[in-house]
Amino acid sequence: MRATERARNRSALVHQVRYALRHPERVPAHARRAARDAWLRLRYRDHIAYYRAVMASDAARSAEAAVGHNPSRQAWERIGRMQFDYLVGHGLQPHHRMLEIGCGNLRAGRLFIDHLDAGHYYGIDISPHILLAAQDTLVAEGLQSKLPYLALADDLTFAFLPDAYFDVVHAHSVFSHSPLHVIEECFAHVGRILAPGGFFDFTFDRTEGEEHQVLHEDFYYRTATLTALAARYGLDARFMDDWEQLPHRQSKMRITATADRARTVAS
Repeated sequence: MRATERARNRSALVHQVRYALRHPERVPAHARRAARDAWLRLRYRDHIAYYRAVMASDAARSAEAAVGHNPSRQAWERIGRMQFDYLVGHGLQPHHRMLEIGCGNLRAGRLFIDHLDAGHYYGIDISPHILLAAQDTLVAEGLQSKLPYLALADDLTFAFLPDAYFDVVHAHSVFSHSPLHVIEECFAHVGRILAPGGFFDFTFDRTEGEEHQVLHEDFYYRTATLTALAARYGLDARFMDDWEQLPHRQSKMRITATADRARTVAS
Protein backbone atom coordinates (compact mmCIF):
# COMPACT_ATOMS: atom_id res chain seq x y z
CA MET A 1 0.00 0.00 0.00
CA ARG A 2 1.35 3.43 -0.94
CA ALA A 3 2.31 5.92 1.78
CA THR A 4 -0.36 8.36 0.59
CA GLU A 5 -3.02 5.71 1.18
CA ARG A 6 -1.63 4.99 4.65
CA ALA A 7 -1.97 8.67 5.54
CA ARG A 8 -5.62 8.98 4.56
CA ASN A 9 -8.29 9.62 7.18
CA ARG A 10 -11.08 7.36 6.00
CA SER A 11 -13.53 8.91 8.46
CA ALA A 12 -13.18 12.36 6.87
CA LEU A 13 -16.18 13.57 4.88
CA VAL A 14 -14.00 14.60 1.92
CA HIS A 15 -12.52 11.11 1.68
CA GLN A 16 -15.94 9.47 1.92
CA VAL A 17 -17.40 11.67 -0.83
CA ARG A 18 -14.46 11.01 -3.14
CA TYR A 19 -14.65 7.28 -2.42
CA ALA A 20 -18.39 7.24 -3.18
CA LEU A 21 -17.80 9.00 -6.50
CA ARG A 22 -15.08 6.49 -7.46
CA HIS A 23 -17.05 3.45 -6.29
CA PRO A 24 -20.78 4.18 -6.54
CA GLU A 25 -21.57 0.47 -6.55
CA ARG A 26 -20.30 0.21 -2.95
CA VAL A 27 -22.45 3.01 -1.56
CA PRO A 28 -25.54 0.86 -0.75
CA ALA A 29 -23.47 -1.63 1.27
CA HIS A 30 -21.76 1.16 3.22
CA ALA A 31 -25.12 2.82 3.86
CA ARG A 32 -26.43 -0.44 5.31
CA ARG A 33 -23.34 -0.70 7.55
CA ALA A 34 -23.78 2.89 8.72
CA ALA A 35 -27.44 2.31 9.58
CA ARG A 36 -26.57 -0.88 11.44
CA ASP A 37 -23.76 0.89 13.26
CA ALA A 38 -26.08 3.67 14.45
CA TRP A 39 -28.69 1.19 15.69
CA LEU A 40 -26.25 -1.12 17.45
CA ARG A 41 -24.39 1.73 19.15
CA LEU A 42 -27.69 2.82 20.67
CA ARG A 43 -28.31 -0.71 21.97
CA TYR A 44 -24.80 -1.61 23.15
CA ARG A 45 -22.43 0.71 24.98
CA ASP A 46 -19.83 -2.03 25.52
CA HIS A 47 -17.68 -2.60 22.45
CA ILE A 48 -17.52 -6.40 22.82
CA ALA A 49 -21.31 -6.63 22.97
CA TYR A 50 -21.55 -4.24 20.02
CA TYR A 51 -19.16 -6.20 17.84
CA ARG A 52 -20.74 -9.52 18.83
CA ALA A 53 -23.98 -8.14 17.37
CA VAL A 54 -22.12 -7.06 14.21
CA MET A 55 -20.81 -10.60 13.77
CA ALA A 56 -24.25 -12.09 14.36
CA SER A 57 -25.59 -9.82 11.62
CA ASP A 58 -22.82 -10.81 9.21
CA ALA A 59 -23.06 -14.50 10.09
CA ALA A 60 -26.75 -14.41 9.16
CA ARG A 61 -25.57 -13.83 5.57
CA SER A 62 -22.73 -16.38 5.65
CA ALA A 63 -19.98 -17.57 7.97
CA GLU A 64 -17.39 -16.32 5.50
CA ALA A 65 -18.95 -12.83 5.50
CA ALA A 66 -18.60 -12.69 9.28
CA VAL A 67 -14.85 -13.26 8.95
CA GLY A 68 -13.96 -10.22 6.86
CA HIS A 69 -16.32 -8.33 4.58
CA ASN A 70 -15.64 -10.49 1.53
CA PRO A 71 -18.01 -13.48 1.50
CA SER A 72 -16.09 -15.31 -1.25
CA ARG A 73 -15.11 -18.85 -0.30
CA GLN A 74 -12.00 -18.52 -2.44
CA ALA A 75 -10.91 -15.38 -0.58
CA TRP A 76 -11.66 -17.11 2.74
CA GLU A 77 -9.37 -20.01 1.82
CA ARG A 78 -6.64 -17.78 0.36
CA ILE A 79 -6.39 -15.52 3.42
CA GLY A 80 -6.41 -18.50 5.76
CA ARG A 81 -3.59 -20.14 3.82
CA MET A 82 -1.62 -16.87 3.84
CA GLN A 83 -1.82 -16.67 7.64
CA PHE A 84 -0.82 -20.32 8.03
CA ASP A 85 2.12 -20.23 5.63
CA TYR A 86 3.48 -17.07 7.21
CA LEU A 87 3.28 -18.34 10.78
CA VAL A 88 4.80 -21.74 9.94
CA GLY A 89 7.57 -19.90 8.12
CA HIS A 90 8.13 -17.78 11.23
CA GLY A 91 8.37 -20.37 13.94
CA LEU A 92 5.15 -22.36 14.47
CA GLN A 93 6.04 -26.00 15.08
CA PRO A 94 3.72 -29.00 15.64
CA HIS A 95 4.63 -29.37 19.33
CA HIS A 96 3.76 -25.75 20.14
CA ARG A 97 0.65 -24.83 22.07
CA MET A 98 -1.26 -22.13 20.24
CA LEU A 99 -4.00 -19.69 21.22
CA GLU A 100 -5.90 -18.01 18.41
CA ILE A 101 -7.79 -14.89 19.48
CA GLY A 102 -10.78 -14.33 17.25
CA CYS A 103 -10.61 -17.80 15.73
CA GLY A 104 -13.82 -17.24 13.79
CA ASN A 105 -15.00 -20.17 11.70
CA LEU A 106 -11.41 -21.47 11.50
CA ARG A 107 -10.41 -19.73 8.28
CA ALA A 108 -6.77 -20.31 9.26
CA GLY A 109 -7.51 -22.38 12.35
CA ARG A 110 -8.35 -25.49 10.35
CA LEU A 111 -4.80 -25.44 8.97
CA PHE A 112 -3.22 -24.72 12.37
CA ILE A 113 -5.20 -27.58 13.94
CA ASP A 114 -4.06 -30.01 11.27
CA HIS A 115 -0.43 -28.89 11.68
CA LEU A 116 -0.31 -28.99 15.48
CA ASP A 117 -0.23 -31.99 17.77
CA ALA A 118 -3.61 -33.10 19.10
CA GLY A 119 -4.97 -30.85 21.83
CA HIS A 120 -2.47 -28.06 21.13
CA TYR A 121 -4.86 -25.58 19.48
CA TYR A 122 -7.09 -23.30 21.54
CA GLY A 123 -9.43 -20.90 19.76
CA ILE A 124 -11.51 -18.18 21.40
CA ASP A 125 -14.09 -15.84 19.93
CA ILE A 126 -16.73 -13.41 21.17
CA SER A 127 -19.41 -14.79 18.84
CA PRO A 128 -21.38 -17.95 19.67
CA HIS A 129 -22.71 -17.94 16.10
CA ILE A 130 -19.24 -18.11 14.59
CA LEU A 131 -18.10 -20.81 17.04
CA LEU A 132 -20.95 -23.01 15.86
CA ALA A 133 -19.72 -22.40 12.32
CA ALA A 134 -16.22 -23.38 13.53
CA GLN A 135 -17.60 -26.73 14.66
CA ASP A 136 -19.03 -27.25 11.18
CA THR A 137 -15.58 -26.53 9.73
CA LEU A 138 -14.03 -29.15 12.01
CA VAL A 139 -16.48 -31.74 10.74
CA ALA A 140 -16.05 -30.74 7.09
CA GLU A 141 -12.25 -30.95 7.41
CA GLY A 142 -12.30 -34.22 9.39
CA LEU A 143 -10.29 -32.73 12.28
CA GLN A 144 -12.20 -34.15 15.24
CA SER A 145 -9.30 -36.38 16.29
CA LYS A 146 -7.09 -33.31 16.79
CA LEU A 147 -9.26 -32.33 19.80
CA PRO A 148 -9.07 -28.55 19.42
CA TYR A 149 -10.51 -26.36 22.16
CA LEU A 150 -13.08 -23.74 21.13
CA ALA A 151 -14.31 -21.31 23.77
CA LEU A 152 -16.55 -18.27 23.99
CA ALA A 153 -14.84 -15.19 25.45
CA ASP A 154 -16.30 -11.96 26.79
CA ASP A 155 -13.04 -10.02 27.15
CA LEU A 156 -9.28 -10.27 26.57
CA THR A 157 -8.13 -10.83 30.15
CA PHE A 158 -7.66 -14.59 29.50
CA ALA A 159 -8.60 -15.14 33.15
CA PHE A 160 -9.68 -18.75 32.49
CA LEU A 161 -6.37 -19.72 30.84
CA PRO A 162 -3.23 -20.93 32.66
CA ASP A 163 0.00 -19.03 33.25
CA ALA A 164 2.98 -19.44 30.89
CA TYR A 165 1.15 -21.98 28.72
CA PHE A 166 1.06 -20.82 25.08
CA ASP A 167 4.11 -20.81 22.82
CA VAL A 168 2.24 -18.89 20.14
CA VAL A 169 -0.67 -16.47 20.41
CA HIS A 170 -2.22 -15.25 17.18
CA ALA A 171 -4.83 -12.61 16.34
CA HIS A 172 -5.73 -11.83 12.74
CA SER A 173 -8.17 -8.98 11.96
CA VAL A 174 -9.01 -8.51 15.64
CA PHE A 175 -7.29 -5.24 16.52
CA SER A 176 -8.51 -3.76 13.22
CA HIS A 177 -11.96 -3.86 14.85
CA SER A 178 -10.89 -2.88 18.37
CA PRO A 179 -10.75 0.47 20.17
CA LEU A 180 -7.50 1.15 22.01
CA HIS A 181 -8.79 0.17 25.45
CA VAL A 182 -9.55 -3.36 24.18
CA ILE A 183 -6.03 -3.68 22.77
CA GLU A 184 -4.61 -2.40 26.04
CA GLU A 185 -6.59 -5.02 27.97
CA CYS A 186 -5.02 -7.70 25.78
CA PHE A 187 -1.49 -6.31 26.24
CA ALA A 188 -2.01 -6.10 30.00
CA HIS A 189 -2.73 -9.83 30.23
CA VAL A 190 -1.18 -11.66 27.28
CA GLY A 191 2.28 -11.73 28.88
CA ARG A 192 0.95 -13.88 31.71
CA ILE A 193 -0.18 -16.68 29.40
CA LEU A 194 2.89 -16.68 27.12
CA ALA A 195 5.32 -19.51 27.74
CA PRO A 196 8.99 -18.52 28.18
CA GLY A 197 10.27 -17.48 24.76
CA GLY A 198 6.76 -17.41 23.28
CA PHE A 199 5.42 -14.77 20.91
CA PHE A 200 2.18 -13.03 20.03
CA ASP A 201 1.52 -12.10 16.39
CA PHE A 202 -1.31 -9.74 15.47
CA THR A 203 -2.47 -7.70 12.51
CA PHE A 204 -3.84 -4.17 12.58
CA ASP A 205 -4.99 -1.46 10.21
CA ARG A 206 -2.02 0.90 9.99
CA THR A 207 -2.08 4.61 9.31
CA GLU A 208 0.83 6.97 8.91
CA GLY A 209 -1.44 9.96 9.43
CA GLU A 210 -4.08 10.77 12.02
CA GLU A 211 -5.42 7.80 13.97
CA HIS A 212 -9.12 7.35 13.30
CA GLN A 213 -12.03 4.96 13.05
CA VAL A 214 -14.70 4.29 10.45
CA LEU A 215 -18.07 3.76 12.10
CA HIS A 216 -17.41 1.68 15.23
CA GLU A 217 -16.09 -1.28 13.25
CA ASP A 218 -12.72 -0.30 11.74
CA PHE A 219 -9.84 1.33 13.65
CA TYR A 220 -6.57 2.70 12.24
CA TYR A 221 -3.44 3.02 14.43
CA ARG A 222 0.14 4.18 14.04
CA THR A 223 2.81 1.57 14.69
CA ALA A 224 4.41 3.77 17.35
CA THR A 225 1.17 3.89 19.34
CA LEU A 226 0.98 0.10 19.65
CA THR A 227 4.72 -0.23 20.30
CA ALA A 228 4.54 2.25 23.19
CA LEU A 229 1.41 0.62 24.59
CA ALA A 230 3.08 -2.81 24.57
CA ALA A 231 6.16 -1.43 26.33
CA ARG A 232 3.94 -0.16 29.13
CA TYR A 233 3.23 -3.80 29.99
CA GLY A 234 6.77 -5.17 29.68
CA LEU A 235 6.41 -6.29 26.07
CA ASP A 236 8.62 -5.73 23.02
CA ALA A 237 6.76 -5.08 19.77
CA ARG A 238 8.46 -5.60 16.41
CA PHE A 239 7.01 -4.58 13.06
CA MET A 240 7.00 -7.53 10.62
CA ASP A 241 8.32 -5.95 7.43
CA ASP A 242 8.11 -9.05 5.27
CA TRP A 243 4.34 -9.35 5.86
CA GLU A 244 4.02 -6.09 3.92
CA GLN A 245 5.06 -7.94 0.76
CA LEU A 246 1.98 -10.16 0.91
CA PRO A 247 -1.38 -9.27 -0.67
CA HIS A 248 -3.07 -8.13 2.53
CA ARG A 249 -4.03 -4.58 3.47
CA GLN A 250 -3.35 -4.95 7.19
CA SER A 251 0.09 -4.80 8.82
CA LYS A 252 1.55 -7.25 11.32
CA MET A 253 3.52 -6.98 14.56
CA ARG A 254 5.14 -9.54 16.86
CA ILE A 255 5.16 -9.15 20.62
CA THR A 256 7.51 -10.90 23.04
CA ALA A 257 8.13 -10.43 26.74
CA THR A 258 10.97 -8.00 27.33
CA ALA A 259 12.58 -10.50 29.71
CA ASP A 260 12.66 -13.04 26.85
CA ARG A 261 14.25 -10.74 24.31
CA ALA A 262 17.14 -13.10 23.60
CA ARG A 263 15.03 -16.28 23.48
CA THR A 264 12.85 -17.95 20.86
CA VAL A 265 10.18 -20.62 21.07
CA ALA A 266 12.51 -23.00 19.27
CA SER A 267 15.14 -22.88 22.01
